[in-house]
Amino acid sequence: MDVTVLFAVFIGGLVLGVPVAITLGLSSLAYLLLAGMPPVVMPQKMYAGMDVFVLLSIPGFILAGNLMNQGGITHRIIRFANSLVGWIRGGLGLTNIAASMLFGGITGTAVADAASIGGVMIPGMKKAGYPADFSAAVTAASSTVGPIIPPSVPMIIVGALSGISVGKMFLAGAVPGILMGVAMMVTAFVISARRNFPRQDWQGAGEVARSFGGAVWALAMTFLIIYGLLSGLATPTETAVVASVYAFIVGAFIYRELPIRKVPGILVDSAVSAAGILALVGFANVFGWILVSERIPQALADGVLSFTDNRFLVILIINLLLLFVGMFMETIAALIILFVPLLSLAQAVGIDPIHFATFAVLNLMIGLTTPPVGVCLFVCAGIARLPLAPVVVAILPFLLTNIVVLLLVSYIPALSTWLPSVLAP
Repeated sequence: MDVTVLFAVFIGGLVLGVPVAITLGLSSLAYLLLAGMPPVVMPQKMYAGMDVFVLLSIPGFILAGNLMNQGGITHRIIRFANSLVGWIRGGLGLTNIAASMLFGGITGTAVADAASIGGVMIPGMKKAGYPADFSAAVTAASSTVGPIIPPSVPMIIVGALSGISVGKMFLAGAVPGILMGVAMMVTAFVISARRNFPRQDWQGAGEVARSFGGAVWALAMTFLIIYGLLSGLATPTETAVVASVYAFIVGAFIYRELPIRKVPGILVDSAVSAAGILALVGFANVFGWILVSERIPQALADGVLSFTDNRFLVILIINLLLLFVGMFMETIAALIILFVPLLSLAQAVGIDPIHFATFAVLNLMIGLTTPPVGVCLFVCAGIARLPLAPVVVAILPFLLTNIVVLLLVSYIPALSTWLPSVLAP
């Protein structure tokens, strides 16, 4: 009965549109009260979930991304991407995806990518003659590459939950992220060729060199983060702090587009964003603790294994479950609640933890572009000033492409495990 109330309150909150963190908290509190447990258990479990050293890197990476975005990074990355692929048919669509691949290495969050790139690219694409629904769809779809290519906030969460090296997780996402981006570029080109979308003139190697020179300081930030982790010179938390300092210096003194007077506001915005994520981590930890105490993860694993212990079928079942969950639940909450029990199931059939973590995160990133709770869909539809329905229809080819990439990453472990095995210490 207590578990029934837990899920009833949780599902009811989602249906009513209550924020996921609050829904998790209310459903957990309802369970504790009905079970006769003291309410003090909630803050205790929340603190236990947030008291993980590696989670301190999240505020740092968010701050670094905000500083770089306010410091002139967005238009420089778009200009560089446009110089590379803008001359191809549908070039602005390809530029949108390429910019997201480059920008993802700065922010590590899909929503920040969708808002920043979309705020520039969607109006620009509409002005150039691209349909508004396609402009919004390609922006929303490409924004999901950000949390796959390092640095990545979801990968940090995975490291905190599982004990897997964050550096290895960052490396594990690199090849799948690039593969996902290239596949979406192919899809955008095919759509553009069939619908005769505009193309730009080739601007010459000189423009490529000039635009690269403008973007190189921003692009170097990803190298700084990865080198710091792989060399052992810094922990993820220390790397995030260094990245924030680097972002401030580049924005304020090299690009000279970050006024000092804006820094306090950026600090406040970053703190609010980080606090929201950590509050979600805390509430989700309480919810996850309740599930574990009720042995629901064990029941889930036993149920799947009683049906089949075939690795390929188990991977398919996990993917279907996560795709379904991603349609209704925020990525970080889904990771905290489901990752550990599903990892146990994956390991029971011989799936490498890094391989599992990579396709699990990739799976939930796709959920950011699926209704009814696809956050990136709402962001891009809002920028394009469109209702959600036409954007959902326009994004379907990209969703299919991303699912194909998901299956490749799921069934070819080397796509995620090779790079960590070669480069990670």
